[in-house]
Amino acid sequence: MADWWQWSPKKEEEALTFAVVGVGRFGTAVCRELISNGVEVLAADSSEKAIDDLRQLEPTIEARVIDCTDEESMKESGILEMNTVVVGISEPIEASITTTLIAKDSEGTKVKRVIARATSDLHEKMLKRVGADKVVFPSRMQGERLGLELVRPNLIERLELDNQTGIDEITVPEEFIGRSLRDLNLRKNYLVNVLAAGPPEQLTVNPPAKYILERGNILVVMGKTVDLQKLPQN
Repeated sequence: MADWWQWSPKKEEEALTFAVVGVGRFGTAVCRELISNGVEVLAADSSEKAIDDLRQLEPTIEARVIDCTDEESMKESGILEMNTVVVGISEPIEASITTTLIAKDSEGTKVKRVIARATSDLHEKMLKRVGADKVVFPSRMQGERLGLELVRPNLIERLELDNQTGIDEITVPEEFIGRSLRDLNLRKNYLVNVLAAGPPEQLTVNPPAKYILERGNILVVMGKTVDLQKLPQN
């Protein structure tokens, strides 16, 4: 679980630091996983409500409301001091492109890696053109994805964070129905972390251990791909 941000060999004394720009469902999940692994995270969003919601979940997080398309605001916020920036903005597309460009090309930036979220092929091309090191597609249907769905019919969505780690959104397997997260203990038994659970339109982020899974519920889990594959498939 802690491997996906270790993009390249680093010196012993170099601290891992991250900024997550755009804290919707995707950005919030990234923030929480990073925090759970003990690394420094700076969160930012142009929406005060999004930041307030994140602080409700992670009261100690360093989170700021800023205009991420403004270079001076990005500098003053400290985002350009981080090793890695995750751009979780999906819309407007111009905002994600501008944020990526600022993170990579601003004078004095210390950002070494930018991972950005895309919504279309054109969006991906533009992100790469302005310097994104990795682009993720939360909603793209690829050949690999289709093959995965054929063998995992309860898979709704997979977001690959790298070639080893991902986030799966699945329909609750038959054998999990009626059982609590404490009873299932997915972290111990499957080596995956539960990010959210519940009805499709009312997901509970970071559900309590007493949460009972019901038929038709969605389960959002994060882990190494090999471990995600071991989850029940019906």
